[in-house]
Amino acid sequence: MGSKNASSDIGSHFSRVVRELETVRLRPEVSLTEVPAPGRIAPYSVAMTAEVANSPDDDELASGRFVVLHDPSCPEPWAGAWRIVTFARAELEPELASDPMLGEVGWTWLIDSLAEAGAEFTAEAGTVTRVLSQGFGGLADNGTTVEMEIRASWTPTTEDLTSHLQAWGAMLCTIAGLPPLPEGVVALPGQRR
Repeated sequence: MGSKNASSDIGSHFSRVVRELETVRLRPEVSLTEVPAPGRIAPYSVAMTAEVANSPDDDELASGRFVVLHDPSCPEPWAGAWRIVTFARAELEPELASDPMLGEVGWTWLIDSLAEAGAEFTAEAGTVTRVLSQGFGGLADNGTTVEMEIRASWTPTTEDLTSHLQAWGAMLCTIAGLPPLPEGVVALPGQRR
């Protein structure tokens, strides 16, 4: 009976963290949607996708996925009981394709966003990938497109995960090319579905 109560306590604790995440205010250009979370990686998880657009009728500027995993057994690679796993993608200007610093810049955008939001973390890992697509034949008119993908994970060192979601949302807006909000301006709630 003791383990059932412990499991119930952990489940209600995880539910509280999820409720806190639901209160996070992101920029109005970010549409956040809860989606089914991976079920085999950790006993508890929640996942959200986001799309960034200047307005609901505009083309998507960036998109991504934010996943919170919780395993009370503290898996060794995580260095804690919580793990955040993210993905972000945006199309960039074609001339950036040959920039040798593009990977470092993308990683810096993530780390700087976490620092600016006051998100405390450890055990960060990730990749920054550039995808260059060039059309040929019937697709030659499409020209060349460049996409940046940032895949990252890290372990929060506190149980307040709201700053982590705020940081990820800010990074998503950065790769979408949106200018930063002026100091002192607070974003109104974004769309949630």
